[in-house]
Amino acid sequence: MVILNDDTLEEKLSFKLNRLNVYVLSGLFAITMVILTSLLIAYTPLKEYIPGYTSTKYKKKVLKLEEEIQQYDKKLKANNLYLANIQNILNGNIDTKNLNELSNDSVKSIANIENLPVEASKKETKFREKIEEQDKFSIFEKATKKNEIVFFAPLKGEITQGYNSKEKHYAIDIAVPNNTPVKAVADGTVIFADFTPNTGNVIIIEHPQGYLSVYKHNATLFKEQGDLVKSGEVIANAGSTGSLTSGPHLHFELWSDGYPIDPTRFIEFQ
Repeated sequence: MVILNDDTLEEKLSFKLNRLNVYVLSGLFAITMVILTSLLIAYTPLKEYIPGYTSTKYKKKVLKLEEEIQQYDKKLKANNLYLANIQNILNGNIDTKNLNELSNDSVKSIANIENLPVEASKKETKFREKIEEQDKFSIFEKATKKNEIVFFAPLKGEITQGYNSKEKHYAIDIAVPNNTPVKAVADGTVIFADFTPNTGNVIIIEHPQGYLSVYKHNATLFKEQGDLVKSGEVIANAGSTGSLTSGPHLHFELWSDGYPIDPTRFIEFQ
């Protein structure tokens, strides 16, 4: 076999072919192609297109799903056993003999436990002291967290009647001109916004940390139940609606965890 240059007819390469050389070259070519194909399939995404082969990503998902299924199966069996026991109790299908034996065993175990020594070790004593200190300081942490919320004045004006728990006046009355804008004292959600015969147009806002703010005798309401309000956002106009009023003013109440508190302790109205 001779390889020539087309232009100069110069001999570039020549070698003698026989049957053995052809077989050897063909075998080497086939082996090379098999190795290259195997490497290409093993180290490239092409292997995912081979029928019957799944990627490691899907295998991990399958294993995770199998574990979750096993956990749910255990929970289902436990729930079924629990429901079966409840059904037996409701139907009266209880083995009183086993129940008495169980109760006697439990009484014996309790008696044995009571007779055990209860002296604490040094580690247990240190651990108890640490927990007690955390419990002590947790009270102050809760108290300080309760005061993190900052209230702003719903409006500025003269306080005509202050907070008086003895007279059951759990609010302050602020005299203002008619249609003075009333603002939300803090962020919250409107849980009531409607007209009542005695207090006129009333709006109540629920704030974080268990606070409620109440605004009564409004001329108009700008919010509805379920609306989210921001601190300082106008929610109504002050007025003199309702039978329990003698002129334009805002009847403002502030509640904490179901108890009324004096708003002037938290808000500056003048």
